[in-house]
Amino acid sequence: MPELQYTRFLLLLLLIPLLTGIFILAVYGKKSAAKKIGDPLLVKQLLTGYNARAYFQKFVILLLSFTFLVIVLANPRKAISEEKISRDGIDVMFAIDVSKSMLAQDIKPSRLDRAKQVLNRLIDKLDNDRIGIVIFAGKAYLQMPLTSDHSAAKMYLSAANTESVPTQGTVIGEALRICNNSFNNKEKKYKAIVLITDGEDHDKTALKVTEELAASGVAIYTVGIGSSQGAPLIDETTNEVKIDNEGNAVVTKLNESILKQIAQKANGAYFLFNNTDAVISGIQHEINSMDQRGVKDDSLMNYSSYFQYFLALAFILLIWELFISENKKRKKAISNLKPGLAVLCMVVALPAMAQQHPENANIKKGNEAYSKGNYKKATEYYEKALTINPNSPVAKFNLGNAKCRSGNNEEAISFYEAAFKVMDNPVDKSNALYNKAVIYQRENKLEECIDAYKKALRLDPLNEDARQNLQRALQLQKKQQQQKENKKKEQQQQKQQKQEPKQQPSKLTKEDAENKLKALSQQEKNLQDKLHKVNEVSTNKPAKDW
Repeated sequence: MPELQYTRFLLLLLLIPLLTGIFILAVYGKKSAAKKIGDPLLVKQLLTGYNARAYFQKFVILLLSFTFLVIVLANPRKAISEEKISRDGIDVMFAIDVSKSMLAQDIKPSRLDRAKQVLNRLIDKLDNDRIGIVIFAGKAYLQMPLTSDHSAAKMYLSAANTESVPTQGTVIGEALRICNNSFNNKEKKYKAIVLITDGEDHDKTALKVTEELAASGVAIYTVGIGSSQGAPLIDETTNEVKIDNEGNAVVTKLNESILKQIAQKANGAYFLFNNTDAVISGIQHEINSMDQRGVKDDSLMNYSSYFQYFLALAFILLIWELFISENKKRKKAISNLKPGLAVLCMVVALPAMAQQHPENANIKKGNEAYSKGNYKKATEYYEKALTINPNSPVAKFNLGNAKCRSGNNEEAISFYEAAFKVMDNPVDKSNALYNKAVIYQRENKLEECIDAYKKALRLDPLNEDARQNLQRALQLQKKQQQQKENKKKEQQQQKQQKQEPKQQPSKLTKEDAENKLKALSQQEKNLQDKLHKVNEVSTNKPAKDW
């Protein structure tokens, strides 16, 4: 949608009423001077060659020229990022299991840690693809919709843990269904799901859902993480081996069978995790062999300016005004020149119409390099644009994007801040703050991150991404504060235990001690008898919570 870059210059339009007032006073002054002559017939004869209408036309033309020049200063423009940059790729949804069985340590340091490592490195390999994330345990949730912002994808992935889903279990079918809902249902290809889990499926709908997805053109690549021998599950609260209701140690095993069936039914492939590089190269090869299509990316800012058209109109009107005469005889002579004059005006105006901001050519080249993943080359072009126009907000913002993608977070933040200072549009300012906040959130600087998100929302209340990320940052901050408080309480309890006086030796007689031991033995016997009767009556199966 077209917009004005420098809206402050529109204040100059307030001069139009002042200029109109001056014109009215001038007309009134001329009439007063004519009345002072006295004889109306004499005045009429004196003004025979005067064209009062031309005087009014000249004023209107000058007023229009002034208005067009003000618009030129305001720089009307349109964001061409709406056309979006396209590159060949597909849509890939990551479905990652965050159930407590993923804490098993048969894969060191844990299954979940290795799964996140695989997906993190896989993100770096899928430069041209859009990525989304679904996390699941006993329930499945869309963690991040499809986006080409791979930095944000890594941030969301790092935040995934066993506390992200309160209900325990492993509902693979529901996770696959949510992944499919994120795709464009009108397409019958260009869609893939990478499912990474230990396969302990407590949901029997997985294969049925897989068949539905295969029919809609989705390829599913499964990664089995764990071992067939299994490993005991460590309870997070006690840091001891988890025990089921029957008193047996909980052992979680990799279920390769279900994962192989899912991959086979959905025209994908199954990968057993034994080496990170091997799994990544295998999935990358499979995805790259799929049909590719243009993936749109609007993460860059670039504008096309239209000031030159208004400048040309103002110039034509000013030239036209020079040939409008208040003398009727001269007007007749000039009228013969009008056709040639129009051609002359167009020739003179053509350079102005062709004129563009000189830095735009470098910004455009930088955007092309950025879309191809060549962030170093993009940085060079944006820096060239800034040498031409050091106050270009577009060049500064895009340079911040390139620095961020190159891993130079501090420099990226400095360029977002510099762009913010020279931006006039509140939405642009909000985007600069949002990008800065994402970097802070990735570096776990929650106070700076939350402050930046809040400022971004004040400037653009419709920035839904900023709103959602702010909520996540606030939740994470609350969780960290709770952890600090719990740790502080534990330290205080340990300190109090050390300060407690040692237990004094018992002053009981030998006879009293024997009587108490007999009473305790009888109580224990009664309790065992009650438990034995309860176990005989109970027929409930032990519940799984991992």
